[in-house]
Amino acid sequence: MHRFTPSLCRILFSLCLLIALLGGKAAYADENRELQAVFDIFTLADSDNAEALKQLEQLYSTQNAETSTKVRLTTLRALYHLNAELGNTSAANGFLNAMRKLALECNDKDALLMADVILAFQLHQAMKPEQALAQLNQLLANLHTDASADARFRLYGALGNINYALGHYDTSLRFYLDVLRLTDQLPFRREQNRIFILEGLALLYIAMKDPEKSLAIVHEALALTPYSRAPKNYASLLIDEGVALNMLGREEQALDAYQRALKIGRDSHLIDVEISCLLYIAGYYLKHHQYKQAETTARQALLRSEQFEDSGYIRNAKASIGFALLGQGKITQGVELVNEVITIATETGEKSDVEELLSQLAAVYEHVGMYKEALAAVRKQQEVNAELFRSDRSKAVAAIQEQFQSEQKQKQIALLERDNALKDAALQNHQLRQRVTMLIAVVIVVAGVFIFALYRRVRQANQKLRTVNTQLEFHAERDPLTGLYNRRSFVEMMKNRQDHLKLDRRAADIDSPDCLVLLDIDHFKQINDTLGHAAGDVVLIEVAKRLRAVVRDSDMVLRWGGEEFLVFSPKSQHAQVVALVERVLYAIGEKRIHAGGRDIQVTVSAGFIALPFSGVSESQLNWEKVLQIADMALYLGKVNGRNRAYGVSELLVAPDLALPILEQDLAAAIDADMVSLTEVEGPPRFEQTIFDKHTKKEQNELLAL
Repeated sequence: MHRFTPSLCRILFSLCLLIALLGGKAAYADENRELQAVFDIFTLADSDNAEALKQLEQLYSTQNAETSTKVRLTTLRALYHLNAELGNTSAANGFLNAMRKLALECNDKDALLMADVILAFQLHQAMKPEQALAQLNQLLANLHTDASADARFRLYGALGNINYALGHYDTSLRFYLDVLRLTDQLPFRREQNRIFILEGLALLYIAMKDPEKSLAIVHEALALTPYSRAPKNYASLLIDEGVALNMLGREEQALDAYQRALKIGRDSHLIDVEISCLLYIAGYYLKHHQYKQAETTARQALLRSEQFEDSGYIRNAKASIGFALLGQGKITQGVELVNEVITIATETGEKSDVEELLSQLAAVYEHVGMYKEALAAVRKQQEVNAELFRSDRSKAVAAIQEQFQSEQKQKQIALLERDNALKDAALQNHQLRQRVTMLIAVVIVVAGVFIFALYRRVRQANQKLRTVNTQLEFHAERDPLTGLYNRRSFVEMMKNRQDHLKLDRRAADIDSPDCLVLLDIDHFKQINDTLGHAAGDVVLIEVAKRLRAVVRDSDMVLRWGGEEFLVFSPKSQHAQVVALVERVLYAIGEKRIHAGGRDIQVTVSAGFIALPFSGVSESQLNWEKVLQIADMALYLGKVNGRNRAYGVSELLVAPDLALPILEQDLAAAIDADMVSLTEVEGPPRFEQTIFDKHTKKEQNELLAL
């Protein structure tokens, strides 16, 4: 089930309300009783927005020019957010304008920043996320040095939210983690704010296809009782729990979570919660092909969304109605609605939503037997997913995207087989009618020949099916271009390794640890740009072949992604690994490769490290962190001229001192004499190549990184 962007809007609204009123009792010790009254009403808003708004309006009516500026700004911020959450858009904007005007008059930089963040986020709600992000980045660039934790909390939270909506998951994660750290500096309502940030992280991990981690974070937030049991918080966390459970295949439990959240939303007059739950329940019906119930539920959501005046909710409700109509065979109406929503999401740059909508469209097409249309939708989905993959530089997100692409590739093969099966069936029916006609006119012997021929066709078809199944099984763990193991198979092996380490509590063999060698082809982009992608594929295939030729039978070679390769060498002493790396460098770079009509010298840069590293247990420094260090060593080779490898040999100081620095910045650890480094140079260069002119520029770019 797609995680609707408006749910994140609901979280940010809640964040806005919470952080707007932060500033513990100690900070406001000298403020008058009216400020305390605002805090009391704010606490009431956790459980009943409508009653809280009524009391806050009454309090505001008693304020005048003699009321302190802090009290008036705090009241105006609260009035804006409570009205916004209840769908009173016009009233909310009036209070926002009054708040910004007062902040300018009294030169309150923090209050002005909070108002500007709200204005930027309103652009996001108006389907202009790129403009919203540009404004927020400008606010970040101009952030005053004495900005309070409250103000930074607000700005970072908005940046995390909008980067999430635009598919910039690594950037979103960075801002959310910064916000989470800021909660410890807040003087007021730390636990409540921590709940909302944890919910934002849970949504992000859902988008990154990691429901287990998302569910764990939701449970962490639910453990912050009694704050998490306030209706607003509890309903929101129940929705997140439902989404994660749905992704884990526990659909009935997910539906129960949505229905409980829906009841809370209706009882507490939380309109946005009610709409989100209706949309998720409609999604459940769609997934189970209960299209009439899905349409009814989605139309309820559309009605409430129009009353709420939220374009994001309206868009998602229309998409659900469109899918429901498609499922009922009302193709023209359904396609028109779904395409309208896809067009809007495409124009606003919300690629994550486009990708998810195309996925759902393909599933509905497949269910109603429209396999050509399903295949076209899957291909469009892969194009959008590829754009997300290219735009996100995070290694973790890249791994997730690659796994998703593999799953979609298998789905595409399945759809092709089913479409071809329909064609084969139609052709066979036509041929069968011809043969039946012939049977009337010919002797019974011809019937025997026909039956024998039909038997052979069935046997051949079964053989083809077995071949295809074998290929699918192979490609699940192999890279289709090079035939090497893929990232997914290695991650699965490492997972099994972790399980084994938990069972086997004996000390690791530090004399013969395993080793990871990460390699990257030098100037590969220039090879593609200059000689063409076909030549690039030739280079990848030949490099894979040479790698297999020089490693041991017990070593595992895989294509890590793009032009990166990984060698896993178990039970290898340091000297053996150095020799292995030198063989690899020479095997690849000593002999030219014929590609794109030219003979070119192809070299690689590499980073290598032992696992476990320098006697440090894998519970403290796991394979992912070790591989990250190898990656930094690889890029050290890039900076120092390429065609070389750097190995991180051992720690020279205590792990507690070295690891916090080493995991983040290898160069800093080297400069501080915390680790020793082994350098292995590749073969001599034959002569200047067409790629050398790029070297200086790329070195500068790598140094800048």
